[in-house]
Amino acid sequence: MYATPASAALSRRTVLRTAFTAAVLAGTAAALAPVLRARGPRQTLTPAPLAEETYRGRHIAVDPAGVRIDGRPLHVMRRADGSYLSGINHFQSFATPLELARAAVDELGTTQLAFAAPHHG
Repeated sequence: MYATPASAALSRRTVLRTAFTAAVLAGTAAALAPVLRARGPRQTLTPAPLAEETYRGRHIAVDPAGVRIDGRPLHVMRRADGSYLSGINHFQSFATPLELARAAVDELGTTQLAFAAPHHG
């Protein structure tokens, strides 16, 4: 079967368009490569604490990522009524995460929290 002039032109056009697109993409990649290499690794920013204090000799920090006592994460859960409870005391809720952290320090005494991964990424 022989190709008609219209189908031959269409296939030439497709080949040329594909070649042109590949050349443009290759040129763009070559131009951006030094910029992307110069960026280096990403730096993660630590969010500024919303509240930070020393309570009974323990450092408490409350930030958007959660609550930390002496740099260790405290598992905090938000209840439907807007109050908070923790993995330390499931039976009492608190109005703010800072109040919750103070109560956790009271409950923990001199014991340290375990370094555990957050439950709710």
